[in-house]
Amino acid sequence: MSAPSTAPVLTPRDFEPLPRGEAPRGAARPSLSYWADAWLRLRRNRQALASLVVIAALAILTVLGPLLWRVDPGQTALTRISERPRWSNAVQVLAPPEPWEPPVAEGFDASQESGGARPAAPEGLAVVGAATVQAVRLRWGPVPGAAGYLVYRSTTRPGGDYLGLPIGEVEGGAVVGFEDSFNLEPVTYWYSVVAKGRGESDAATTEVRLRPGISLVEARAIDPAAKPGDTVRRPWRPFGTDALGRDVLARVLAGGRISLFIGVVAPLLSILIGVLLGGIAGYVGGRVDQWLMRITDFVMALPFLLFMILFRVASGVGPGDSGVGPMLVAMIALSWTGAARLTRGQVLQLREDEYVQAARLLGAGPRHLLLRHLLPNTLGVVLVSLTASIPGAIFTEAFLSFIGMGVVPPTPSWGSMCNDGIKTFLVYPHEFVAPAVVISLTVLAFNLLGDGLRDALDPKLRSVE
Repeated sequence: MSAPSTAPVLTPRDFEPLPRGEAPRGAARPSLSYWADAWLRLRRNRQALASLVVIAALAILTVLGPLLWRVDPGQTALTRISERPRWSNAVQVLAPPEPWEPPVAEGFDASQESGGARPAAPEGLAVVGAATVQAVRLRWGPVPGAAGYLVYRSTTRPGGDYLGLPIGEVEGGAVVGFEDSFNLEPVTYWYSVVAKGRGESDAATTEVRLRPGISLVEARAIDPAAKPGDTVRRPWRPFGTDALGRDVLARVLAGGRISLFIGVVAPLLSILIGVLLGGIAGYVGGRVDQWLMRITDFVMALPFLLFMILFRVASGVGPGDSGVGPMLVAMIALSWTGAARLTRGQVLQLREDEYVQAARLLGAGPRHLLLRHLLPNTLGVVLVSLTASIPGAIFTEAFLSFIGMGVVPPTPSWGSMCNDGIKTFLVYPHEFVAPAVVISLTVLAFNLLGDGLRDALDPKLRSVE
């Protein structure tokens, strides 16, 4: 005896159309398109989504930053040279320092200045009066047999043979004082004094901490009614200033427009050229494919830096002139080869698929097949290649500007700012750190976004839930 049938019994009601907006029975979720599923997968990748937010924020800041931070990136302030970043811009107005003559030791025997023994270290090194950013006055005891004294200043505690920057030399062993007024900042200094004779003596060292302050002349340029002892607020410089007193934040924002413009436009145009040539080579094949690929191999073999130098010379760009135009053209002319080879391989794989054959049987021409079926289906790989090319273009611009072949001062770019900041990195690291951090953050964000797009746009990894 056969088992009873378990097949469902269909009625005419089962074939009636569903009301608008109602999902069919048994459907787990509505169908997603390729791009909707890719966006859903990208949103699940927190690193890629955070990178996308960082890139959008950088783009907005570089475009709208000059409107929000109204500081001329080229304006110099010689009274604020290499100022370190500070959160507070309130400073006290200092009274003009009184004239000061270094003291002379009484009863010093000048005949001992050419004496034979190695002089002893100065004793009693101390600060005379109040140490301010206008002047630091030092005094010490005379050293028998000294022919003079050497004065050093350091921003770190001296150790070993290192005493810091030599800031002055005192002639004569009887003169036992020195005034330092060279580019003082509200930081802690260590002053060292060494007696000269037959060889140098051991150093006497004292620690001096300077408080923020502003001269009366500079204060009255901000507030004409300012007087000594008042507190005035100078224009805020959150990233500090460079060696010419220019605002580093304003230059980072202005330089970002050039660096991101080159870093995005050059890869975008080179990708478009590569996709077009690679698509034609892959679809047409034959002799056209052979010629285009040999041209691609020739361009790939060209040394970029040598080609850049020759192109710069041929363009008539002289020393000191900005080479943004030649650099952009050179990057586009030499960077399309990777996209061309990648697109050619994708088209060779896709041109024999069933939907392409069906479109060909329906009468679609080569132009329609290439632009409507083949190239759009390589868009996912092309987007990943674009996001991977942008960090390389930003680094290339920074490198060329760093060696003086790209953007040259006074036009700011992240690379040229690093070139200026590396010269004073040991003393004023903020001039180099600010553009270097922005370059690193931008490159890292594009790399993480490229990894996220690769995972989201790969059809083999699409969600089947």
